Amino acid sequence: MERKNAKKESELYRRIDEVMQYILDSIGISGCPSARDEYYSYVPEIFELAKRKNKEQIVELLNYNQTDRMILGLIILHCNEIADIILYWSSILGVISK
Repeated sequence: MERKNAKKESELYRRIDEVMQYILDSIGISGCPSARDEYYSYVPEIFELAKRKNKEQIVELLNYNQTDRMILGLIILHCNEIADIILYWSSILGVISK
């Protein structure tokens, strides 16, 4: 049973990474293979929040990373959309923290 959950968690982790790279892509690097790791540092924390279904904290983290860390003007609506996509994948895969 744990192997099945590990596989689902691994898939969710990969999906979050792809959402960050190809949908969030706040600095426009999705087409640059050499920059593929640009958003990797965001994934672990977002992954944990997604397992807990915590949309509010995902939005806050995305907004913080974009506006405070990267000094970009990302609107909160986009952060909400990204959080919805991540939580959609969490639900589809059935990944939930206990």
